[in-house]
Amino acid sequence: MLPEPPPPELGAVLFDMDGTVVDTEGLWRRACAEVAAELGLLPGEVDPEHVHGRPAEHTAAHLQRPGVPLGWISERLTGGFARLIALGVTPLPGALALLDGLASAGVPTALVTASSRRIVEPVLRTVGAERFRLVVAAEDAPRGKPAPDPYLLAAAGLGVDPAVCVAVEDSPVGLASALAAGCRAVAVSGAAVSGGAVGARAVPYGVLSVNSLEKIDVTLLRRLVAGEISIG
Repeated sequence: MLPEPPPPELGAVLFDMDGTVVDTEGLWRRACAEVAAELGLLPGEVDPEHVHGRPAEHTAAHLQRPGVPLGWISERLTGGFARLIALGVTPLPGALALLDGLASAGVPTALVTASSRRIVEPVLRTVGAERFRLVVAAEDAPRGKPAPDPYLLAAAGLGVDPAVCVAVEDSPVGLASALAAGCRAVAVSGAAVSGGAVGARAVPYGVLSVNSLEKIDVTLLRRLVAGEISIG
């Protein structure tokens, strides 16, 4: 009888940014609300599903009205968000400790975000760009979340199999992207302090759900990849 192969080892951890590592979801919704108001839309006419975890181009297409150039809306969204980000962002509880724990354990990390590099750069000045070996921003992937492209690009950039990567996400769109890429996933359902985090019903089957990054450590992520944690 042949010996059983060893369990897979954790290859990398891939982090969403907005609402996962930093508390910016409220700022993004505010930027979207400001542009929607400029376009004469009422709050009830803006579908949160087209805002939460989505790149600016997707939200711009949702908000577009006849005669208004899509590029103008996208730029207003990104510019408004950048202005709010420049006022300062706050790392979410447990984020920096988890990143530092992974670094100490020699586990590579990447930031995989639907935000543009214009937004990412000031955030990295707060959380420390050195904490991520790789950054995949909105401009880098042919298709954004929920397509698998961003996570496939991150895994390839780190030289690891997506199957041994864990994606840490707070939105249904991001989780769909990670799962489509073949990654394991953790849904941080209480990540966004200002609201808008993925709800319990939105967590797909097979995704580990926690209510804070403070509940995640290297040991848990290794056990998740090794198949030692029962989830569903």
